[in-house]
Amino acid sequence: MECARKANVKVILGLTLVHFIGDFYISFINPLLPVFVEKFSLTLTQVGLIIGISRLLAFIVQPSVGYLADRFRTRFFVLGGPFLAIVFISLVGIAPGFLMLLLIISVGSIGSAMFHPSVAGMVSTYSGQHFGFSMSIFNMGGTFAFGVGPLFITYFVGVYGLGASPYTMIFGLAVMLLLFRIIPPPQGEGLKDLGFIRSIKEILGTVWKSIILLWAVMALRAYVGVSFMTFIPVLYAQKKYSLIAIGAVVSLFTVAGAISGLLAGHLSDRIGYKPIFYCAHSLATPSLYLLLYITGNWVYLSAFLAGFFVLATLPLGVAMAQELAPKGRSMVSSLMMGLAFGTGGMMAPLTGKLADIFSIQSVLVFLAIIPLLTVCLIYLLPDKKVKYHQSVI
Repeated sequence: MECARKANVKVILGLTLVHFIGDFYISFINPLLPVFVEKFSLTLTQVGLIIGISRLLAFIVQPSVGYLADRFRTRFFVLGGPFLAIVFISLVGIAPGFLMLLLIISVGSIGSAMFHPSVAGMVSTYSGQHFGFSMSIFNMGGTFAFGVGPLFITYFVGVYGLGASPYTMIFGLAVMLLLFRIIPPPQGEGLKDLGFIRSIKEILGTVWKSIILLWAVMALRAYVGVSFMTFIPVLYAQKKYSLIAIGAVVSLFTVAGAISGLLAGHLSDRIGYKPIFYCAHSLATPSLYLLLYITGNWVYLSAFLAGFFVLATLPLGVAMAQELAPKGRSMVSSLMMGLAFGTGGMMAPLTGKLADIFSIQSVLVFLAIIPLLTVCLIYLLPDKKVKYHQSVI
């Protein structure tokens, strides 16, 4: 009983490192969008297409990977996914044209989609009684990657040029050698003899309505977050901010999310999820308006505040879904991290098309109100403490 209450720190940190290194390379895309716009003379619709297709692939790949991860004990998805992201995203600088750039980003995005559900599903196995906090640690790996990755790649491209990007894969491949030694195979969820549809029915059972509501909240949050992360760099480039300043804004946005995710995970183990959802989504809207209207050096503070509230609930959505449907942790993780994020991201081309018509600023002003509106959906979510922790005490 005591062993079940203790987290396996080595494995949790290893899973966090998988999350970090995979997302570190994916984080190169957004801050380099202004460079791609200049190099390939892209329209804002094409910018949205880059993000939309990458999220579409996450939409397609993650639920199927989550299903397979719940059936089979293999490290193929856990380690193969970040390997693809490392190798292919490093090649964006030598893409000869827009279509090849789109292909390279697509394969790297598939790699990112591959590892997320299986790795997230492993967290609860090794977290003991500190599930919410362990999930926030795991989430911090990804959000911290999206914080330092833009700073790294904008500095690297600024000094060595876009054509030197393939050299960035050296660091990632070295990390993969370490991860191969410390990451154990995932544990299956006993669904090997069930088909895809029967597995979903077995996993969701009577909680399917709550899962759908939670998914809707996470998808809307993702749509707003992806739209701002995609078009704020382009908007700030139009406002004559430097590439390094844009990278700093993107980094502050995501680093703030890493900090708020940790705080949210810690508090969720004590007060539950809904109070945190209420607070974060209510304050996200005014913080996004600050990001759009504040100028000068104050943009860095507004970027931090916006990321702090917009990204705070990402680990909570995954943790809450796993506790609602514990028989399929990888599958429901894919629904919150892949299907929700993918659905939100697939709407980025729509945001880009509207921005071509009305302007980026006008469209983002409209989207900023969405987090506040999701409070109505949050009210309908289950309001209870975590059962998982009660079972191990």
